[in-house]
Amino acid sequence: MDSLSQIVLGGAIAAAIAPAGHRRAALLAGAALGTLPDLDSLPIALLTDDPVALMTMHRSFSHSLFVLPWVGWLIWWLCRRRGGRVAQASARWFWAIQLALITHPLLDAFTVYGTQLWWPLHPHPTMWSSVFIIDPLYTVWLLVACVLAWCWRDRRVAQRALLAGLVLSSAYLGWSLLAKAQVDRAAERSLAAMGLKDAHHFSVPMPFNTLLWRVVAMTPSGYVEAEYSVVSDRGAMAFRGYPSQVQALAEARDVPAVRRLQWFNRGFMRARVRGDGTLVLSDLRMGLEPDYTFSFEVARRRDDRWLAIPPVQQPWHSPISGWRGLRTLLAATWQRIWHADAGPLRGAIVEEPAVPGDTPVPGAP
Repeated sequence: MDSLSQIVLGGAIAAAIAPAGHRRAALLAGAALGTLPDLDSLPIALLTDDPVALMTMHRSFSHSLFVLPWVGWLIWWLCRRRGGRVAQASARWFWAIQLALITHPLLDAFTVYGTQLWWPLHPHPTMWSSVFIIDPLYTVWLLVACVLAWCWRDRRVAQRALLAGLVLSSAYLGWSLLAKAQVDRAAERSLAAMGLKDAHHFSVPMPFNTLLWRVVAMTPSGYVEAEYSVVSDRGAMAFRGYPSQVQALAEARDVPAVRRLQWFNRGFMRARVRGDGTLVLSDLRMGLEPDYTFSFEVARRRDDRWLAIPPVQQPWHSPISGWRGLRTLLAATWQRIWHADAGPLRGAIVEEPAVPGDTPVPGAP
């Protein structure tokens, strides 16, 4: 989740738990603790310049539910030894510190990126993917609550504002899970009608809302993609098909970077082989067709074999960069939310022809 959301979540939780007389200090401490887990990027960058490692090691040890409680205990113990506010209300501050830290990775798990909640164990990163990485309707309640609590300090209304902000933001997360369940049911029905009942798929909200969703499913020859509005869509999803060089991906499966990415993104990847024999993998979970946030050169073909190369991250050519692109995206999203016949979202924000090589989907509506 974005840094502002983590800051106000940590601040609101700590201020709601700490004594009223400590409220401003708790807001500042909670904001710092809510940011702390994301500082893992600094030591990781000192250890490696491998872009695949940088991506897949983020949200690992510093987001682990096996690690953070001990970090929280250490911070609490050191602060209590120094005396001051923590020593005056040690039990309250213990839980304020613990929950400000632990809620950070839990909130991250609601996004599609993936959070390694159980590090050093090795299950797939948790990705509930029910909110976009930036969602104003989640953040605004916590931001208002923190501002009011800072202004009203130890007054009872400040505590009520904090509790209201936490309840409303948590309710929004609950709504996002209900919306996702509706989208997933519609996707499964549509995929089954196309003969893709067992297709590996995921759903994720489009930017800044939980009313319009994107669904991607993997197929034997590539993947299919569709948008779904929980407001206006009622029938089958109109999936579009795209090719992926799945044979090359299968042949290169023993390349370390390929194995790492397969584990990290659960196989939601597009594989393309360039003219020079370089295999490029794109994470389908983040971006819009054909431009994805994370694309890596990972292997090169030599004598009918795939040889590992030092991974290189490809530049992201976002079709929605800048304020003009953002306004266009928001307008297209708003139109698609309320009108099922508005067509593919990307076609509304990028004035260019379909990607060469796009393939129709057999049985698609």
